[in-house]
Amino acid sequence: MTQSFNSGWASVGHASALDTADVPDAGALRLPPGFALIAEDPDLGPSVSSCLAEVEKQLRGAIANSDPLADATSRHLVEAGGKRIRPLLTILASHLGNPTRAKVVQAAVVVELTHLATLYHDDVMDSAPYRRGAPTAHEVWGNSVAILTGDLIFARASILVSELGGEALGIQARTFERLCLGQLHETVGPREGQDDLEHYLSVIADKTGSLVAASGQLGAIFADTPREVVDVMVSYGEKVGVAFQLADDVIDVTGLKVKSGKAPGTDLREGVPTLPVILLRRAAAAGDRSAADVIALVDGDLSSDEALADAVAAVRSHSQTQEAWAVAQQWADDAVAALGPLPDSVVKRALASFAQAVVSRDV
Repeated sequence: MTQSFNSGWASVGHASALDTADVPDAGALRLPPGFALIAEDPDLGPSVSSCLAEVEKQLRGAIANSDPLADATSRHLVEAGGKRIRPLLTILASHLGNPTRAKVVQAAVVVELTHLATLYHDDVMDSAPYRRGAPTAHEVWGNSVAILTGDLIFARASILVSELGGEALGIQARTFERLCLGQLHETVGPREGQDDLEHYLSVIADKTGSLVAASGQLGAIFADTPREVVDVMVSYGEKVGVAFQLADDVIDVTGLKVKSGKAPGTDLREGVPTLPVILLRRAAAAGDRSAADVIALVDGDLSSDEALADAVAAVRSHSQTQEAWAVAQQWADDAVAALGPLPDSVVKRALASFAQAVVSRDV
């Protein structure tokens, strides 16, 4: 297999443990539709594609291990593919300044490694059977090996970020703190008296928004952009991350599997609070009978495929789900607004296009 950026995203081929020679050259890469403005630019398109090819090569090198088991488990998710949203934003942010610095690519590798590490842990905690269309690591090797693999990958990210200097190390440490707190808060639920929606949005901001923000921040920093540009990328990245996760959660409970790779209703079956269900509970508490009927299905026994399909269909058809889409769209609009201080450029326009694409899923 070769790597491509097509109407899905990155589809990563199978490399041997210590060999990255089969990673394709930049000419073989195509950007997703959300970045059509970049792909069509004669200078920017090849530059971004070349950077992404180098990220993929270094990513494979970073997870390679002489220990056969550690190598196999570490390569598991890299070879399954992925959207590569975070390194892509690092590279894009760097094109607001000087993208040729070697540290830009290394920073992009760091954020993707960090993301990969969290996926190993998340899948164990969620008992997820599949990730990116492949059996999850804990299904193949067991929980302990999956957790330790996530730790190992994060250790590799930490080694790389330590080479980038103190500011990058601080960003990484604070981001990882937020990732852990987000998972902790999701696991224990809202504290007494805390609003469910407020809790949900704070969890998403920590678990998803923080690392997307760090991705843009590091790209801007290592491209030597002015501090005000760095600040814009932090604000933009956080909002894009939240918009992306909101859309992902709506897709799950509406059964729209296309381009998401998620099995419809996974969150419903696992009892994970998502925006449509939170809004439905609010409407039911306010006396909306139709919302109460949907919640009765959601709270019922969803162990059978038929019951789950009924619950998914009921959530999908209710007006509160359209309201959830509107909330996701508002976060995307706010991300675009955050780009306001930047001068007009193809990069700015592409970032704005991507913010909208994470909700429409034209990625």
